[in-house]
Amino acid sequence: MDHLKQIESFVNVATRGSLSAAARLEGVTPAVIGRRLDALEQRLGVKLMVRTTRSIALTFEGSAFLEDCQRILHELANAEASVTLGGVKASGHVRISAPAGFGRRHVAPLVREFLEANPEVSCTLDLTDRLVDLANEGIDCAIRIGGLADSSLVSVRLAENRRVVVASPDYLARRGVPVTPDELIRHTCLSLGQQRGWLFRTGDGDVVAVRVSGRLECNDGAVLHDAALAGEGLAWRSLWEVEADLRAGRLVSVLDQYAAPVTGIYAVFPQRRQLALRVRLLIDHFKNRYGRADYWREVG
Repeated sequence: MDHLKQIESFVNVATRGSLSAAARLEGVTPAVIGRRLDALEQRLGVKLMVRTTRSIALTFEGSAFLEDCQRILHELANAEASVTLGGVKASGHVRISAPAGFGRRHVAPLVREFLEANPEVSCTLDLTDRLVDLANEGIDCAIRIGGLADSSLVSVRLAENRRVVVASPDYLARRGVPVTPDELIRHTCLSLGQQRGWLFRTGDGDVVAVRVSGRLECNDGAVLHDAALAGEGLAWRSLWEVEADLRAGRLVSVLDQYAAPVTGIYAVFPQRRQLALRVRLLIDHFKNRYGRADYWREVG
């Protein structure tokens, strides 16, 4: 029996969850798929799957073998495509995670563009402010903003991220314009829950965190953004979120001379020997679009 067919059937069963689903995909009977799996396990001398009439579960060895098999099949498909007319085409499913606010505005539209340009790719987009565990949750790539603490992940810097203190002209007319970060104690600040403080750079170049307080705390940045627009206080927001409001005069930035150093917007993914083509091309799409000088003005 052909070894490649065995591997293909193993991957199809593992990713689709049943022999019958893999059989439909390959145009054969479930019995044929079952014989291929039996032959593969016998040849390797290890149990890859625990099969019952109702479910299929990968063993520890099967899970490790699956990742290698998927990589091998993907590289083979790329090699074949590279010598055919039209070159390499991305295909398969990609799972991506991104922060909710940034994801709605700057990830989801680009994902739709990418899917339109790559009709053989499908995507699951998870928008959450929770720090997802890429390896354990099966996420191919995550978009993260700010410092990166997990050294086990590979990162690609997509763009810069700068945060500014903003308020509506009405609020500043009523309460005055803070001249130094120390004056924030006398202002109503809209804070993102139990955060460590708003970051500012001192005259010596050091970065300090200033604790703020106000009548509204919320873990959803969009709520704080709306509250700032309504004149309810000062907010510390990313430029990607408020740039259009600043240009239109709906918000005004203050304390710009004390702005903390810019951070990054990153694509992160687990350390693997080979990144799937569809994931690599999607990351390139993000980087190319974010790198355009007019992008942030157009979508801000």
